[in-house]
Amino acid sequence: MAKSQETFNKKEKEKKRLKKKKEKQLKREERKLQPKVSGFENMIAYVDEFGQLTDTPPDPAKRIKVEASSIELGVPKREKEEPVDLTGKVDFFDTSKGFGFIRETNTDEKYFVHVNGLLEDIKEGDIVTYELEKGMKGMNAVRVKLVKK
Repeated sequence: MAKSQETFNKKEKEKKRLKKKKEKQLKREERKLQPKVSGFENMIAYVDEFGQLTDTPPDPAKRIKVEASSIELGVPKREKEEPVDLTGKVDFFDTSKGFGFIRETNTDEKYFVHVNGLLEDIKEGDIVTYELEKGMKGMNAVRVKLVKK
């Protein structure tokens, strides 16, 4: 006599499938029993003065009149910023390799400087003015001018 082809796992899967089917049928019947609530009036939502959604309309006494011409659309144009010349002292500069570092006088921050960003020749200990630009590894000093030696 041969064994039954149904294993324990197959029986459990079949039970779960039938249970889901019954639950789905019960939900369908519950929806049919509930009265249909539809229409535009049931879909309206209002926003109160605090920005919260509510189902009651706002009080007309609290209404504020807004002039349409006073509403600004978009982002205002940014005025051109003139680059600020920063001052600092040349902390290290290797003329053979063509790079160095400038230490800002106010914040003690160090910035990388390359020979391509120089307007005049510099050496260690010089006081310089410069502008900052975003480089590959951080901020770089560019347009470096010598103030005094």
